[in-house]
Amino acid sequence: MRGKIVVVTGGLGVLGRAVVATAKAAGAKTAAVDVGQGGSDADLTLGGVDLVDPAAAAAAMNRIAAELGGVNALANIAGGFVWTHVADGGADAWAAMHRMNLGTALGATLAALPHLKDRGGAIVNVAAAAATKAAAGMGPYAASKAAVLRLTESLAEELKDDGVRVNAVSPTIIDTARNRADMPSADFSRWVQPADLAQTICFLLSDAARAITGANVLVAGRV
Repeated sequence: MRGKIVVVTGGLGVLGRAVVATAKAAGAKTAAVDVGQGGSDADLTLGGVDLVDPAAAAAAMNRIAAELGGVNALANIAGGFVWTHVADGGADAWAAMHRMNLGTALGATLAALPHLKDRGGAIVNVAAAAATKAAAGMGPYAASKAAVLRLTESLAEELKDDGVRVNAVSPTIIDTARNRADMPSADFSRWVQPADLAQTICFLLSDAARAITGANVLVAGRV
């Protein structure tokens, strides 16, 4: 990935930081974009960015391109999770999950596309294993991640002739402090390590995966 400019949305989260670290170790310049505020090891960190807002997303991508020299790759990691039964969460839970998971991926992608088409590039969206079968309490989240997969598939077909590849990863449970707190009796050693998932994302963003587009890679650990 040497010489590439990699944009990581949700760049201040656990997985986002792991992707930044992995991309930098492979020789890339990185930009971390997040709705929150904070520092990071990225070459450029942009906080307080609402990626669902087209103007805010475009301003972020344009600034990255201007300051770092373009955009070669986009890792759409921004998102969130809500556990709720359908009857309890109502329509608000579905709207919130679609905004956080599909809305951010779509907003970042639309803003980055002009830059990616300029030089060819790659997008990796983070879906979820739950997108293929929703358990109780997972309906809104699973539906939003299923939408991310459909976005991935349609974009991959639409962008084939523009030299832009689009793939997705679908992790099971990622080993984070939040997930450990929520599931204290689980065997954490079986979960997906953020660094391992970051390696998979960066592979799909790299030229080593130049023959792969439209794929969804299950990253399951031992769950």
